[in-house]
Amino acid sequence: MNLIIDAGNTAVKLAVFEEGQLILIQHVDAVYQDFKVIHEEYPQINSVLICDVRGLDWDFLNKIFESKNIFKTASTLRFPFTNTYKTPKTLGVDRMGLMAAAAKTYPKQNVLVIDVGTCITYDILTQENTYVGGLISPGYTMRYKSLKEFTGKLPLIAHESIERSFGVDTQSSIQAGVFNGVFYEIQGQIDHFKQKYHDLTIILTGGDSKQLSKRLKNTIFAHPNFLVTGLDYILELNKKQL
Repeated sequence: MNLIIDAGNTAVKLAVFEEGQLILIQHVDAVYQDFKVIHEEYPQINSVLICDVRGLDWDFLNKIFESKNIFKTASTLRFPFTNTYKTPKTLGVDRMGLMAAAAKTYPKQNVLVIDVGTCITYDILTQENTYVGGLISPGYTMRYKSLKEFTGKLPLIAHESIERSFGVDTQSSIQAGVFNGVFYEIQGQIDHFKQKYHDLTIILTGGDSKQLSKRLKNTIFAHPNFLVTGLDYILELNKKQL
């Protein structure tokens, strides 16, 4: 049984897998007590993989699990795809996990994975099982905060999906601008990559992806747990070597 820890920029998510099947997923704090409870509920957990983009302190896990069975996602691990990124050591561990999920779930296909979170990432895995690179763009929260931070009078607005194309006051103008800006960016990137890659499979994932999936005109597959699925696959591939 595997425990996967996905420490993103805004939240920590844990997932428990048994023989490749997801049996638990939940948000937690990166503290001893939360993980102690998980260990008590699932004492069969024998391997832990951490995917951390923030650099949190995970030393407390050594008090719960055997230290030799706790691993961190890094470029030195074995991955189920060929990586042609020019600086593999700087490639985000979360993006590695997403590409692993693409390789496992959609073999021998051209796949575009769009992860909508604190940042929006676009990553391409070709039908030859080669990761060729991608894009990084500001997500919803970052865009709202930048409007507040870099102007003199604009307020910080809570995110909300906007159906109309323009606002009728300052709040709705910001919300329409941010939401539609993200929407048309993603739609434009999808159209661009569909011209470059034949029969492109499009995956939409991430905490802020739900409101977009219904509006995008392309055929897409929404996978809220795509990253942890890929991380579990990476752990299974490396268990015998770690």
